[in-house]
Amino acid sequence: MKKTKRIIIAFACLVVSVSALIAQDDPNPNSPAPQLISGPDRTRVLAVDEITTRGSTPIAGRDALEVGVNSRATIFLARQAMQEGEPPGAFRVYVTRGGARFHELSVDSISRTRNGDTALSITVFDRSGYREQPVADGDYWIYVTWRGMASNALKVGLGRSGGQIRPIAIQKAESAPVDSLVGYRFSADRIRLMEQATFGPSPAVDQRIRRVGPRIWISEQFEEPYPYIPYPEPPQMPLVIPADCTQTTFPACYNERYTMIPLQQWFFREAAYSPAQLRLRTAWALGQIWVTSGVTTSQASHAITYQKLLMDSAFGNYRKLMEDATLNPTMGNYLDMVRSTRQNPNENYPREILQLFSIGLFMLNQDGTLQTNGQGQPIPTFDQEDINDLSKVMTGWTFCNGAGCNGAQPGIVNYKAPMTLTPANHDLSAKTLLNYPGATVTSIPACTDCTNDTAIRTYATNSLRAALDNIFNHPNVGPYIGKLMIQHMVTSDPSPAYVSRVAAAFNNNGQNVRGDMKAVVRAILLDPEARGDIKTAPRFGKLREPVQLMTALTRIFPAKAFNGTGTTDGGTFSLYGAGMGQNPFNSPTVFNYFPPDHVIAGTTILAPEFDLLNTGTSVKRTNMLSVLIFDGFASNISDTLRGTSLDYSEYVPISIADETGAMLLDALNMQFLHGTMSPAHRSIIQAAVQAVPASNPTQRVKTAAYLLAASSQYQVQR
Repeated sequence: MKKTKRIIIAFACLVVSVSALIAQDDPNPNSPAPQLISGPDRTRVLAVDEITTRGSTPIAGRDALEVGVNSRATIFLARQAMQEGEPPGAFRVYVTRGGARFHELSVDSISRTRNGDTALSITVFDRSGYREQPVADGDYWIYVTWRGMASNALKVGLGRSGGQIRPIAIQKAESAPVDSLVGYRFSADRIRLMEQATFGPSPAVDQRIRRVGPRIWISEQFEEPYPYIPYPEPPQMPLVIPADCTQTTFPACYNERYTMIPLQQWFFREAAYSPAQLRLRTAWALGQIWVTSGVTTSQASHAITYQKLLMDSAFGNYRKLMEDATLNPTMGNYLDMVRSTRQNPNENYPREILQLFSIGLFMLNQDGTLQTNGQGQPIPTFDQEDINDLSKVMTGWTFCNGAGCNGAQPGIVNYKAPMTLTPANHDLSAKTLLNYPGATVTSIPACTDCTNDTAIRTYATNSLRAALDNIFNHPNVGPYIGKLMIQHMVTSDPSPAYVSRVAAAFNNNGQNVRGDMKAVVRAILLDPEARGDIKTAPRFGKLREPVQLMTALTRIFPAKAFNGTGTTDGGTFSLYGAGMGQNPFNSPTVFNYFPPDHVIAGTTILAPEFDLLNTGTSVKRTNMLSVLIFDGFASNISDTLRGTSLDYSEYVPISIADETGAMLLDALNMQFLHGTMSPAHRSIIQAAVQAVPASNPTQRVKTAAYLLAASSQYQVQR
């Protein structure tokens, strides 16, 4: 009896402990905005010559600073709260004259003054490489950003003081409502997390995050079963399209087997309905790094096999992803490794695994900034000789068509099984690998005992793994891949400190494991630069990709079939995506739909997704929103039998309850803009809502949703 009683007490204590863990509050996600200190003239920044700040914050400084690689100065922030050991790269200093051109000055060091202010030692020189230098002929605005929060803007003279500058607007750090009918504590941060980690906010996910907090929710996502919608399983087909399966003779056969339509339909349904949102979102990001395309490998079955690999790898180890993708026949065909032989080694895949999939073109510091040589030039990570030798390592691998290969069929090229080696086509000579600080293996000796196929296979497999280990352990991989993942999930131009923290998670997950993608994803999403109810830095955020622009609506207003009965079949989305520059799984090149280093023309703003935006695609974005929100995607004979409409039932009662539209805008303001809608923006939308008769509450919801979704304030995910 006593033993039973002890068990009951122990179980009760365990339940209480687990409940306490689940119920505990996550830390306040909000970071305070930095505050620049002014001099005697309250409109001008307090700036002094470079100094050691062992004393108090000075009272007065210089009106003007010189511009140049050796020109240094110190500016001050009022009692800035920072983490212990926060690096200079956490702060970014910008100067502008109020137009589209901004210059980022280098922050060299940070220190505390005696009275607790923060001193930033800066170089008055833009080292970015794609921005020109500020002209030293008068006043500029200067401001500081930290964790996505912007300081006040003050004047600073460059070369001299004076002159005309246009006014700039810095958004004030006013958080979204804390207590209202549409939200709870940190409601805006939860919406932002869902935008970064899922394909759009949904009430169920919001409630779960509110209950357990972001950290536990992310851990739960790591274990969520997948896929929710079973993968489509079209058969593998001959490479030459049979006469009875062409687009003309049998369109349904052609669409199902020789296009991306089955995968596209599955993807949009999974994005709308799957609980495993974070896995799908991570796989989507990885697929835009490790690019293959239906433009070249057009069979649906081939692309689906590759998508399964990305889904399986999303929370695995990056080193395993490297090997699995290298030996995947879809990748092998796309970048020609299946055709690489010792007589004719192909450079395509060896070049891209270095340039695009792992280390990039130039040596990086761990915060993602470029390393330079004595002449100030970037240092290449590899040269042509490296490509030549890596090409030899990767010879002889081709389709697994023989007996015992998974998926092999007579007369069909097999994309189901990993590539296998043809021993006679593998190069047996010595190879030199990448040589970098800390490299443990920098060469592969020639094979001296390759007298039979078994020995050659062993040599080739060991050589490939040694080469992949050599690449994987390169110091660039963490910052290079970390920055790309941040760009896809959170913001186009992350601070060096943010990149450094994510790179550190890649390098060591806390248990001396390198390349743990769970640690990387967790670091990206929980970083203080990602979290917070509001971000005020003008450059923070990313343009919503066409795919995510569409999927977000299917989750805010749950997707249904066009007739309102049942679920969507995921069709038509890709047709609209193609019009907006992003046809899913049909990337135009190996460089993805947009390059990670794209700078908006006529500006100095790093913004990859904006490469898709022009006058034509801008119109198509608003047209798509109009069709989907007001009417839905009708069924058609090519790729959707059921079509798609949106369910507004959650918001119709709110629309009915308040004929002024104010309550409706409160609710949609949180869902679309995290509670940050400006008064002017609100006034315009409310007037449009009121122009719709109150007797048609659904049309009122649609009108508000369209005007919000089409606005620039929403189109840039912040």
